[in-house]
Amino acid sequence: MAKPTVNINQSIRAKEVRLVGADSEQLGILPLREALALAESQQLDLVEVSPTAVPPVCRIMDYGKFKYQQSKKQQEAKKKQVQVQLKEVKLRPKTDDHDLDFKVKHVRRFLEEGNKAKITVVFRGREITHQELGMAALEKFTTELADIAVVEVKQKMEGRSMFMIVAPRAKVK
Repeated sequence: MAKPTVNINQSIRAKEVRLVGADSEQLGILPLREALALAESQQLDLVEVSPTAVPPVCRIMDYGKFKYQQSKKQQEAKKKQVQVQLKEVKLRPKTDDHDLDFKVKHVRRFLEEGNKAKITVVFRGREITHQELGMAALEKFTTELADIAVVEVKQKMEGRSMFMIVAPRAKVK
């Protein structure tokens, strides 16, 4: 079992604590024994809320219910989180215009879904001597996608491939 991140009941080590009641009312500074007895009489837990304060601040609450609410908040935050993926489209310097248009459609769909796209031109053999063909293909992508995309990483050579990364434009509300 994982150790709790906050001290509760008997694991509190302070001699005196500033006590906050179950209804958020201030009960003042009390010895730890009295605070524990008060919490036990209400059938609730004594939870150390601020251990660094002098004296430490403790609250009377149902710890199980508190943990449950915390986990629910974390789940909600996780649900609203959006993960952006990097999708890749590969082509060659001699790829035909019609095929390029088709690949532009794919990249457009990726961007509309909110993902980033990496467009890679792979050079084989002697094609490496004609890097201007790869640049032209990437320029075509840039002009075709100018309305919905922004170039995040300009054309770069890496080994025998040239690539660029495009991201969706920020939506204006």
